[in-house]
Amino acid sequence: MGKLVSVVSGKIFDVAVDIRKGSPTFGKWHGVVLDAESKTNFWIPDGFLHGFQCISPEGAHVTYKCSGVYDPKSEFGINPFDSDIAVDWPIKDQSKILVSERDKQHSDLKDLNLHVVQ
Repeated sequence: MGKLVSVVSGKIFDVAVDIRKGSPTFGKWHGVVLDAESKTNFWIPDGFLHGFQCISPEGAHVTYKCSGVYDPKSEFGINPFDSDIAVDWPIKDQSKILVSERDKQHSDLKDLNLHVVQ
């Protein structure tokens, strides 16, 4: 499902990863900084994974406008520190990053059997 991401308060580094089978940019990422002051949005089309790192000390309020209805049964993710994808996260020291228990369980992209829209 596609999503439009924006930030109501705070600042994030927002990332999309292409997982479209056969895409010349499969496994590549693109990142942008979003914050409340600039009111910039980031469109993430269907076939891309999404993740972000909060880079403001006060936290961030992130909102999504989605192209479909959320279905938790279809949700999956990848290791945010997958070395093959190699996202250049702004906060490098993993000991200073809070990662959800769910996200800690994700595998690398190469280990997933993807059933994604081409």
